[in-house]
Amino acid sequence: MRIAVVDDNPMNITVAQEILKRAGYTDVWAAASGVELFAILGLNAQGQEPDAAITHDNGIDLILLDMMMPGVDGITACHAISQSSRLRDIPIIMVTAIGDSKKLAEALDAGAIDYVTKPINRIELLARIRVALRLKEQKDWHKERDRRVREELQLAREVQSAALPQKVEEKRISVNAIFRPSEELSGDLYAWNRIDDKRYGIAVIDAMGHGISSSLVGMFIASLLQEAMTKLVEPELVIQDLNSRVQQLQFADQLIQYYFTALYALVDLEEGTVEYVNAGHPPGMIVRGDGGVEAFQQGGLAIGLFNEIKVTKHLLKISPGDRMILYTDGMLDLVSEDDEDQIARLKEALQPFGSKVEVAEVEEVLFRQDNDSNRSDDRCLVLVDIK
Repeated sequence: MRIAVVDDNPMNITVAQEILKRAGYTDVWAAASGVELFAILGLNAQGQEPDAAITHDNGIDLILLDMMMPGVDGITACHAISQSSRLRDIPIIMVTAIGDSKKLAEALDAGAIDYVTKPINRIELLARIRVALRLKEQKDWHKERDRRVREELQLAREVQSAALPQKVEEKRISVNAIFRPSEELSGDLYAWNRIDDKRYGIAVIDAMGHGISSSLVGMFIASLLQEAMTKLVEPELVIQDLNSRVQQLQFADQLIQYYFTALYALVDLEEGTVEYVNAGHPPGMIVRGDGGVEAFQQGGLAIGLFNEIKVTKHLLKISPGDRMILYTDGMLDLVSEDDEDQIARLKEALQPFGSKVEVAEVEEVLFRQDNDSNRSDDRCLVLVDIK
C-alpha cells in the first residue's frame, strides 16, 4: 500500500512516517504542501486536471492530509481531489489540531472520509488507516468489475449489431433500417430474408424491456426467426412456430416470463401483395406513391404469453413507388409522449416520407430532437421500397 503524508511541519511528517513504517507500511510519500500533493497526483498547481491527458496517480492508496497549511490548505486540496474522476476514490484522512466541529464538517463535506487529531494517537491512527484501506480495496474491486462488465457489454453490443441484417438494394426492392438503442444492448430487433426470386420475409420484433436480459432473449428469437422464415415462409406459421419455441425457455424464477411483440410480413413482388401477421405489435403502414397512407391492422396476442395463440393473416396490395414502414413502440414516444392517440400522430409524422425521400433524410428530420439523454426506449424503423 502506498500512503502520502502531507504536512507543512517536517517533524509531523517524520512522526507519521515512523508510525507507518513500524506498522509495516514502508511505501510512504511525503509532501510539504497542497501544491506538492497535486504534483504527486498529476494535477496542476491549481488542483485541476492539466490539458494533457493524465492517467496516473502514482499508485497512491491513501492520503494523510494536514488541515491547516499555508497556501493551499487541506480542505481546498481535499475538494480538488474529490472533483477529479480519476482521484476521487482515494481515501483522505484529515489530520488536525483543530477541535472546531464546523471545520471538521467542512473537511468531510469536501471529500475526506475520516480524521485524526494532533498529537497523533498511534493506535487510533492505524485503526482508521486499516478501515480506510479496506474501503479503498472494495472500491477498487468494484471499479475493476465494472470495467470488465463495460467491456463485455461493448462486445455484446458489437455482436448484436453484427447480427442485424445489412441493407438490401435490388432491382425491384430495397430494405433498410434506422435503429437507435436506448442502452448498450437492445430489446428491439429487425430481420429480413430473401426467400426466393420474388418473395421477402421482413420482421420487426420488440422484446419485453431492454438491457442484457431482453437482448439475450432477442438474440435467441433472431436465431429462431431466420430458420422459420426460410423453412415455413407463411406469416401465420412463422408466428406460431416462434410462440411454441419461446415456450421452451425455462427460468429458475417461475414468475419471470419473457414475451415479445412482432409484425411479420411476406412481400410478394410478383403478385404485388404483402401478407402479414401482427402479434401485439404497433401497426405498420404503407405510404403510397401518390402520397396516400394505408395502415396495417392492429391486434393479436404477443408471442410467449400462452402455449397456443390464434393468429390472423392480413393482406395489402403494393405497387411500384410504395414504401412500407414498420416500427417498434419506441417510435411512438418520439412524436408524442402523452397523446392517447400516438399511432395517429406517428402516422402523420411519417406520411411525408414516401419512397422518394432518402433514408438518410428521414433519419435527419425525424430524429432531429432525439439523443441518448432523452431516449427511454429503443427506436427502430424499417423502410421497404417497392421499385
